[in-house]
Amino acid sequence: MLRFAVVGIDHGHTFDHVKGLLAAGGEFVGYCPKTSVPALLDNFKKTYPDTPQIDREALFADPSINVICIAAIPRDRAGLAIRAMKAGKDVMTDKPGVTTFAQLEEVKKTVAETGRIFSICFSERHCVRSAVKAGKLVKEGAVGRVIQTIGMGPHKLQLPTRPDWFFDPEAFGGIIVDIASHQVDQFLFYTGSTTGEVVASSIGNFGMPEKPKFEDFGEVLLRSDRGSGYVRVDWFTPEGLGTWGDGRLTILGTEGYIELRKYIDISGRPGKDHLFLVNGTENRHIDCSDEKLDYFDAFTADVRDRSETAMTQAHVYEVCRLSLEAQTKAVRLGGR
Repeated sequence: MLRFAVVGIDHGHTFDHVKGLLAAGGEFVGYCPKTSVPALLDNFKKTYPDTPQIDREALFADPSINVICIAAIPRDRAGLAIRAMKAGKDVMTDKPGVTTFAQLEEVKKTVAETGRIFSICFSERHCVRSAVKAGKLVKEGAVGRVIQTIGMGPHKLQLPTRPDWFFDPEAFGGIIVDIASHQVDQFLFYTGSTTGEVVASSIGNFGMPEKPKFEDFGEVLLRSDRGSGYVRVDWFTPEGLGTWGDGRLTILGTEGYIELRKYIDISGRPGKDHLFLVNGTENRHIDCSDEKLDYFDAFTADVRDRSETAMTQAHVYEVCRLSLEAQTKAVRLGGR
């Protein structure tokens, strides 16, 4: 049985990691209570009241623990992952797994030296049932060869809940690294690309002059030998929307297209995970709410078998590289 622990409770995606690994048959051994978001820790305690709080050094030192899950402040994730891998653990981290090129190189070096798994749980694909279904439809050839993805990652600011580091690009890596890594992952995955290039990228601060370093808008144009991708991420989701963001993905193929409304259908259908498929024979809406999330089962098997079925290590590295490059090259818009 996979035994796992949590080190770094600074983002709500930690709940996805725990829930997913428990559903895959894992045992939740304990967690380090250190956090920059006390309300998140309170919720964690209420959700898992029987799971002990344990000092992180003790968790790293426990030889019976196979996996360390990390959702710390983004700039700290790579360091914690390296510490865990050197202690003989595999790692599942929230995105972004790294915030600098130096961190990426150190992670690569550590993986090579230790043979451990460094996996980033890209929740907008791995934890979204409509995204899982889309992957199956693409594999079945429902839209022909995929030639473009358009990924939108809008978010609500929800200012009262945000810690100080949320507004510091050095802490969160910049909006492209922090959020658009999801869409970079999806571009590579759905187009079947093993590598890509950044054609153009932009960032901006249009709505928060009082936080001059903050970035509330980002966009990226990607290209590979198999297709192209456009990404837009932002913090401008209006409060009137009934969820935290209207995440969307359009997958264009040579014989049709798929559109995902991941978290809400603004036309009125209840719930989330709405998939629209249009091709030469049909035009239909698919409710994906019962689709199984297979990343966590695959990750558990990879830990056991030392395989790469959930996601290749090369894919993880390439998402990180492209995200960092797009952030670094980005033209700043908005005059702030």
